[in-house]
Amino acid sequence: MSDRRSIDHVTIRVTDYERSRAFYNTVLTTLGIERGFEDEALRITEWGDFSIAGDGKPVSANVHVGFAARSRSEVEAFHRAGVDWGAADNGAPGERPIYHPGYYGAFLLDPDDNNVEAVFHDRTGES
Repeated sequence: MSDRRSIDHVTIRVTDYERSRAFYNTVLTTLGIERGFEDEALRITEWGDFSIAGDGKPVSANVHVGFAARSRSEVEAFHRAGVDWGAADNGAPGERPIYHPGYYGAFLLDPDDNNVEAVFHDRTGES
């Protein structure tokens, strides 16, 4: 398997920049993904390879983004933080063997109803 990344970065455009920034900062922090680049004038905030923009361009719709978790407990913390923040639950933490054995994920809807996931691939059987 190649170590080459298939995606360098992804930006989604949001309706309410401040609300979306608060949501993503809340849930991504639970995965150890800290906010990096931010430019108020451009209305863009970046967390590693993922960013949001509130720049007036058409809003991204029906997007699914899966964020890597390092453990089942991170998946659970992501989901709990999002629900506590006020995000809609779109799938509680749990095994998703339909994808592969050890696939452990949780799903939330972001402020624009995009499906946002935290996933841990437990291919060793350990959590």
